[in-house]
Amino acid sequence: MVANRVADFGISGALGLFTQKSAGADLKAVYAVVQSETGRVVCNADRAEIKSPKDLDGLTYGGFGSAWENALISTIIRHDGGKGAFNTVTLGTSAYEALANGAVDFTLEVSTWEGVEAELKGLKQRSFRYADYGVPDEHTTFIASSNAFLGANPKAAAAFVQATRSGYAFAVDQPKQAGDLLIAANKDTLTNPALVYASLKALNDGHFLKSEAGAIGTIDKAKVEAMGGYLFASGILLDGNGKALKERPDFEGYFTNEFLG
Repeated sequence: MVANRVADFGISGALGLFTQKSAGADLKAVYAVVQSETGRVVCNADRAEIKSPKDLDGLTYGGFGSAWENALISTIIRHDGGKGAFNTVTLGTSAYEALANGAVDFTLEVSTWEGVEAELKGLKQRSFRYADYGVPDEHTTFIASSNAFLGANPKAAAAFVQATRSGYAFAVDQPKQAGDLLIAANKDTLTNPALVYASLKALNDGHFLKSEAGAIGTIDKAKVEAMGGYLFASGILLDGNGKALKERPDFEGYFTNEFLG
């Protein structure tokens, strides 16, 4: 919708931004919602035989159907000394239920949402951070626009991005009030207030919304280059014809911090 000018801005996962931009979509990240990776590999804590990622070799992964997952998990297992071979069952969001009842051995989750929810439910998990096992750290989520919109509306774009940053800064400084506002605006969706407040606490305690160095919204060039390079080397970035890119893209064109002010 953003690339086709139906929407001026939109939330974009890092993978979506990299893959769609590489395929020719008119996209540019303008805001980093989180400063570091929120995802992790998880298994039930009672699986005593799974001590580290290499122990996932040959087990069953409950996944979401993207090529990225295979590269990611294989890298993590191999980095720990394993072969990187595992079975995959595509389950979507029901992967979390399947993990809880033992139908799959491990999955990926967002630590600041599904991870928090599992904790609230009393589900004990063992987790492995991607960056500890050979995968570059990244901004998991961006706000993106199009070059067409940004070029034609630079003042409006700057006003929107800076107002957005003020909102996230408020969520860092006044988490209870921010949670109240979020719940009030989404009563039909956010039916578990405890999860919202606990998630925001996890985002703040983990320095996801605001880095330890104080960055809010700023996109780290080194992180974009590292993750883009990893995806390119893994053969995940495809051109408009669905063929793997032969030349590493210029990832500086994938983002800008100029509208942060």
